Amino acid sequence: MLRLLSQHLRLPSLRLLLDKIKAFFGFEKKKGAEALHQKPLRGFWQKLVDEKILKGETLSVLAPMADVTDIAFRTMIAKYSKPTGPDVMWTEFVSADGLCSVGREVLKRDLEFGEMERPIVAQLFSSTPENMKKAAEICRELGFDGIDINMGCPDKSIEKQGAGAAHMKDWRLAQKVIRAAQEGALDIPVSVKTRLGFNRMEYKEWLPKILEMNVPVLTVHLRTRKEMSKVPAHWELMNDVAKIVREKTGEVRDGGTILIGNGDVLSVKDGKGKAKVGGCDGVMIGRGIFGNPSLFSENNEERITNNEEHLRILVEHTKLFEEKLGDIKNFAIMKKHYKAYVHGFDGAKELRVELMGCENSGEIEEKVKEFIRGKLAVSSGQ
Repeated sequence: MLRLLSQHLRLPSLRLLLDKIKAFFGFEKKKGAEALHQKPLRGFWQKLVDEKILKGETLSVLAPMADVTDIAFRTMIAKYSKPTGPDVMWTEFVSADGLCSVGREVLKRDLEFGEMERPIVAQLFSSTPENMKKAAEICRELGFDGIDINMGCPDKSIEKQGAGAAHMKDWRLAQKVIRAAQEGALDIPVSVKTRLGFNRMEYKEWLPKILEMNVPVLTVHLRTRKEMSKVPAHWELMNDVAKIVREKTGEVRDGGTILIGNGDVLSVKDGKGKAKVGGCDGVMIGRGIFGNPSLFSENNEERITNNEEHLRILVEHTKLFEEKLGDIKNFAIMKKHYKAYVHGFDGAKELRVELMGCENSGEIEEKVKEFIRGKLAVSSGQ
């Protein structure tokens, strides 16, 4: 339509105005690495490019997970994994619509973070550009280093809002939402996390639409929405995904989009291997972090095999959850961590059953202390 208008316009001033509109919304069509009309705003990501990616190192970042990567768990990860990692933390995903509602103050508690968690990215979801812009403004005011838009969540309640994975069914709306976030974020980078497709593999059509919006970072969960997490992640397709990103945006050293792979990454070492073979710049670790806040640290193996220390970390995590979120979140949320914390040693099953019956951190601490005392008594022959 813009092209037809341009052909029929006679007045130079109107043509100039139209050209400006086309430039602002990125309608110019170029080939290959010149597909974008400007380089993406990288912000804090530039430091990671200079210090890691350009030196051949793989980024390892923390995935956003609802009721998992809250401030309590992120604080534990920062304490036990820093300074070696993670390179970047994501918050739980938060509704941009909710941040624009009367209940925004309670929802903003999900966006609370500490300085030790930096660099940290707030993940938002919405299908309403106006709300996304306002939510991005709020995140910028809260001091986040970056903003990420969820365009891959398969939860039906999110899809009914036209958000999450539903964006893959309407790339035009997806672009409007990204643009709105960029307008609200101003000087902080806006990235996107998505999947390979909705009901089928459609990344060859879908990903370029995201990349047209000059995103500095693209995270791809290597499954379709239909596949959920029921099949192994398609790491065999990462080379193809990387090729699309490079052809569309150019090399990272020249300002191209940073590509992060997600799905079935069990450890930092595992992620580095997958990234090297797949040709991406980093990996996002999700389920592998459960019950293991030291996952990103160099001495992780030593720490998780020390059962007594691991159980004390569990207690510390529980107390922090209660301190930070006990007034707004159900204690049952904390219990999803216990299966991961408590396994692989004698008596683990019995202890886990007891912990699942507890209702507060005091009860958790007492059960753990009883277990440790019992183990010490057995080892000393008492």
